[in-house]
Amino acid sequence: MSRSTDWAPRLWLDIFDELLYDDNELDYGDQWTLNFNYTQTDEVTKEERKKGWKVYCHCAYGNFQCESCSRTWPSARVVLLFRYRLRGGRGTVIMRPFGQTCRRCREDEFDLPGFSDKEAEQALLRLFSKIRKNCYGEDDDDDGGSSACSTKVWTKPHEKTLCEACRMGICCQDDE
Repeated sequence: MSRSTDWAPRLWLDIFDELLYDDNELDYGDQWTLNFNYTQTDEVTKEERKKGWKVYCHCAYGNFQCESCSRTWPSARVVLLFRYRLRGGRGTVIMRPFGQTCRRCREDEFDLPGFSDKEAEQALLRLFSKIRKNCYGEDDDDDGGSSACSTKVWTKPHEKTLCEACRMGICCQDDE
């Protein structure tokens, strides 16, 4: 089985649409879209909160490949940040994947992760659960915190100096 090491927004868009329209995960008649923003943070200003924005941080399993030396590595601590809101029948989700930098090259360039279809689907199902709870008043079917590591995979110790999310203070490593 090959491991995808390429960041593929199309994978996320396709699974988002499939869950939304084929599986009816958010069956409330509202229109939802997924966009990407590679600079957003987990901070929601008072003004943004008034406009209905909420944040969900998810910890996932992904694979990386260094753009400089082509080295690959897995990580069970890939942070995905989702910002979402529902206004006037239109729902918006803005996603940001956080990168890691190569242990060998140690450059300040963060490589973005690749994900399996299953991992992307699990992350989006958790997001939809949060949306159903926070936008539609449903009970959240998970007792976990805001960052849920969906799979426990033993990898080498997490190196905070190589993790973009750690540098920003939002890594799921702290939840363990």
